[in-house]
Formats: sequence, C-alpha cells, structure tokens
Amino acid sequence: MKLLRVGTTGAERPALLDGDGVTLRDLSGLVGDIDGPLLADATALGRIRAAVDAGDLPVLDAAGLRIGPPLARVGKVVCIGLNYHDHAAETGAEPPAEPVVFLKASDTVVGPDDTVLVPRGSRKTDWEVELAVVIGRTARYIAEDEDPLSYVAGYAVAHDVSEREFQIERGGTWDKGKNCETFNPLGPWLVTADEVADPQALRLRLWVNGDLKQDGSTADQIFPVAHVVRYLSRFMTLYPGDVINTGTPAGVAMGRPEPKPFLRAGDVVELEIEGLGRQRQELKDA
Repeated sequence: MKLLRVGTTGAERPALLDGDGVTLRDLSGLVGDIDGPLLADATALGRIRAAVDAGDLPVLDAAGLRIGPPLARVGKVVCIGLNYHDHAAETGAEPPAEPVVFLKASDTVVGPDDTVLVPRGSRKTDWEVELAVVIGRTARYIAEDEDPLSYVAGYAVAHDVSEREFQIERGGTWDKGKNCETFNPLGPWLVTADEVADPQALRLRLWVNGDLKQDGSTADQIFPVAHVVRYLSRFMTLYPGDVINTGTPAGVAMGRPEPKPFLRAGDVVELEIEGLGRQRQELKDA
C-alpha cells in the first residue's frame, strides 16, 4: 500500500494512493492518522487492506491538495552518514568501519513539495536524496538470528538537506548543519514493506534546476538496511513511527569541484526513488 497524508499543515488527513497511481482514497473513516500506533496495529492495517480489496474507500478530490509528510508524530529521525561507497570517495573519506550515526529533530520533517528554507547566514546548503526506513514495531537488541527487516513498516523518499559549513566547519557535532527548519522533506508516500521486494535494489536520483546531480543505487550502500536496523537497536530503542535516513549516494555539492554549486534561494530541487515517489522543493531564504 501507498499511504499518505493530505491537507494543510497541521490538518492533514490520511489517504491511500490507489493501484492506478492516480486516484486518492480517503482513509479518515477508518483510521485517525498514519502514525506509529497505526503501523504497529496489524488489525488496523488489515482493515485498510480489506477496504481496498472491497472497493469501499471513497475517492478524494486531489485537485489543489497539499501532500504532507506521510507520517504524523514522527518519534525520532536517525541518520546514517557516509553510507555509500561512491559518496565516501567523493568527499575524500575512508569508508567507516561502523555506521556513522546522528539525529535530526522530528520538527525538521515537512511535506515532499513544501518550501525548503535556506538558513540565515548559509553559504553551503547542500542536497542529499536518501532512502528512509520507517519502523513498524519496537526494536531492542535485535538478535543475529532475527530478520531486522521484519521490524520495518515501510519505506519513503527523504531529502536530508544539510548546511556544510554549519556541519563541518563550526565545531562540535554535525547536528548544527542537519537540524535547520524544513531540512527533512519526507514522502510523498509511505510504501509498505510488502511492496518493496529488495531495499538494496532501488535507484535514487536528484536534480537541481533540471540538471541531474545524483544517480545511484541502494546496492552501493556500505551498510545495508538490515544491518543498519540491527546495529541501531543495540544503541537505542527504535519505536513504531521512528524514521531512519540511510545515507546518500555520490553527487552532492560538497563533492564537486570549486566553485561548489551549493543551493541558493530560487533553486528547485527534484528527487525520486524507484517505486517510492517523487519530491519537488523550491528554496527560499529563511
């Protein structure tokens, strides 16, 4: 299933994208919202599947509807840095021996087509298309004989917007360059895990002002999704509704020759992941 949320900011309603890829169906008569408790409730998901099969879901008029983040009340956003061989190479970094972990605040999450704000004083705002993993059941110390992917509810497109000067040149942790407002567009859909045959076989692409900048595959990840989920469960409890951004392939502005083409107000970024949908953001000054 492709689950999404539509409507004005703070007043989104749950919806489903029909099998035709065009028609929106209203889920508000079945569920309150798309969030961690829903994803952890097999009964509620079963009701949605039954209603889809029966053709009982009313059509939503999509004209003019804003698409919000596909997940309400995100618990935490856990991010993996330098997780593609080609991205590590373009930045001059050695591939890490263990996953590089940092956090983004949940309030960085916005809709897939919402405006992205260039922070005040920014000179090095950068783009990063990423596969987002959404947790569906509580994960603590996942055992070696367990399948970490059984803890995954679904997948989505994430844009891990970054300010490289804040991140790298201002001292301390990466957090200053990762947590500016609007720095995590998510969606358009949460695609349930049963529709993604192999999370390590997905093509990711990103364009800036129509020019292709990133074109990679999750097959190039240093630490695949299953490894990341199990690894994180050793250091923190993952709850339903938590999001994991799993890293970006080569092609970011930071990895390009001088003068590096960092983002400015007026730029338009488009990004997509095979089977998971497409985003479009215009950048404006904060």
